[in-house]
Amino acid sequence: MKASNRQIWLGAIAIAVLILLTIIAAPSNSKINSGSTYGLAPDGYGAWYAFMQERGITIQRWQKPFDELKKQKRPVTLLQIYSQLNHPVLLSQEREWVEAGNTLVVLGVRQRVTAANFSTMQNSPFGDVKIETRRRLTSISDQEKISLGDRFGAVVWEERRGKGKIIFSTTPYLAANAYQDYLSNFQYLASLVSQKNNLLFVDEYIHGYKDPEVRKSEGKGDLFSYLAKTPLLPAFIQVCILLFVLIWAQNRRFGKPVALETPELDNSEAYIQALAGVLHKAQSTDFLVEMIGKQEQLQLQKNLGLGSEILDRQTLVNTWQQQIGTATAELDAVLQQSQKHRMSERELISWLGKWQTLRRVKNNT
Repeated sequence: MKASNRQIWLGAIAIAVLILLTIIAAPSNSKINSGSTYGLAPDGYGAWYAFMQERGITIQRWQKPFDELKKQKRPVTLLQIYSQLNHPVLLSQEREWVEAGNTLVVLGVRQRVTAANFSTMQNSPFGDVKIETRRRLTSISDQEKISLGDRFGAVVWEERRGKGKIIFSTTPYLAANAYQDYLSNFQYLASLVSQKNNLLFVDEYIHGYKDPEVRKSEGKGDLFSYLAKTPLLPAFIQVCILLFVLIWAQNRRFGKPVALETPELDNSEAYIQALAGVLHKAQSTDFLVEMIGKQEQLQLQKNLGLGSEILDRQTLVNTWQQQIGTATAELDAVLQQSQKHRMSERELISWLGKWQTLRRVKNNT
């Protein structure tokens, strides 16, 4: 693969990753998952759903439109946990469905704020149930029956409709994950939704969860269908056009292509590198020791003012002692080692390091 093509593909991958990260990591202020049995946050119902399964109660997540409930052959109890407070008003299709003999349990309906304490413990057959809301149903009709409440009004009440009934709660957090330490809350909600011979569903459709066949029927079965109904489609088309232009043009700008200049070859450097490769392969350290040792000694003699003639070791050591006064033993050892004809690679590296040390000592004086 050519370098230009590699850059094009790397750029395409980087753009795709940025788009995916934008979609996945984009912050969301929606509370639609509040009250969902998929939720693990304090306002979710994942713990209560697991509690029901552990007790052997058959409970299922309903991820279809409300109209699909009419196809069930057995009576149904549907639990709806709203993410925000709604008025206790039923649509005509919901009212007809309940009157046909089904049960609807709605958590999170809007009622008046009373003088009650925000956090209270309400008596129930399963023990004290913790309630955290000041909202109460203060006006009770003959058709309504209080299931949980105090002197300020009802927190949970039920209403008969035809052959079925509706149960309302002013708090959507009756058995949320935050109340896992209050077993009576979990048991109380379980008693509300447990109806003999009734199928038990938890409405997840209101939280945005949909079965695959529902998504397909709504035109959201694949990625392209999703993009076609979101503002991401124009951006996706623009990115595809840009990538096509880059690939077609091989990432060239307008104008004639400029040929790369061939770098000039340094003959001296090439000769030195070639010679070094040959010596390393032949392990000719004796030649390196002789040539480098000679040049290092001549350079040292010049720095000490002793001329360019190779002197004996003792004369050079004595002069070093008189002018420098330190590291004399190190110089003597290096000079003696320079007379060694063959060294190992480790000894050669150590020997070169000692010459560098002696040069630093001379330069610092």
